[in-house]
Amino acid sequence: MPAIELDGLTKRFDDVTALRGVDMTVEDGDVFGFLGPNGAGKTTTIDIVLDFVRPTAGSATVLGMDAREESEAIRERLGVLPEGYDLYGRLTGRQHLEFVAEAKDADLDVAHILDRVGLDLEDAERKTEGYSRGMKQRLALGMALVGEPDMLILDEPSSGLDPNGARLMRQIVREENERGATVFFSSHILGQVEAVCDEVAILQDGQIVAEDSVEGLRQATDTGTRLVVTVAMDELEAAADAARGLDVVEGASVEGDELVVTCDSDAKMDVLTAIEDEGIEVDDFETREASLEDLFAAYTGDGEGPTATASDTGTDADASDAEEGDA
Repeated sequence: MPAIELDGLTKRFDDVTALRGVDMTVEDGDVFGFLGPNGAGKTTTIDIVLDFVRPTAGSATVLGMDAREESEAIRERLGVLPEGYDLYGRLTGRQHLEFVAEAKDADLDVAHILDRVGLDLEDAERKTEGYSRGMKQRLALGMALVGEPDMLILDEPSSGLDPNGARLMRQIVREENERGATVFFSSHILGQVEAVCDEVAILQDGQIVAEDSVEGLRQATDTGTRLVVTVAMDELEAAADAARGLDVVEGASVEGDELVVTCDSDAKMDVLTAIEDEGIEVDDFETREASLEDLFAAYTGDGEGPTATASDTGTDADASDAEEGDA
């Protein structure tokens, strides 16, 4: 039974159509990445899954139940971290966790939850109005973990986290998945999605334009293989010209002290031979697969929306806001 199944999902707001017949399946036990440019309809899709918004047409099934007719039963089995979730400043961290546990009628080990998300018991006794942005995000993630939910829905879960916090978040995703939970993961940090997700769907203009594993997306696009070649600095341009002369080469550019060649995966030796035929010694080479950022750009026509500019560090554009007390 799929964890989430969307069938012909359509949503119109006055004269704006946010979703256009979306069909999507999230298999039970998967870590599923949900991507799209700003305004693509990701938040509307999540709101329909959670029954915060009703579709104009189509249906959403969650954990085998109708999202509209059985929303209360569904929520009891979910852990949700919505984007931009705001805490109640006059309540302590402990009170937030207790509120969720009471709503779910679930057992609560406050110390264990806090330890998992990188907070301590002293933090739990403080009112959240004094929390940094990163601490608030950690507590909100902890609230989603209460009751060992069957599925986690995480919308921009690394927002406001520093690199250590983002790394911890990815670890929690893996641990929850190993426990048996399905994880539905929406993020604009493509490197994080690529690091943890089994399947990925790309939404653009309210429609699913791709749904597959990252490797499947690579095979379905013509992004090609990147061959990174190291030669002497004064021979880089000549090596690039040699590579560009081959029909199997889609592009060759000098990036810093490296030559990066995009070509068919079985054409690597042809490229190296062409360079060496020009009397240029190849010091080293390696193959790099297309990143999720490359694939996203290939499917959407540009690179706007999700980014990978901070994927190596696990941070986002708001990371500077997280420096204050996140750890």
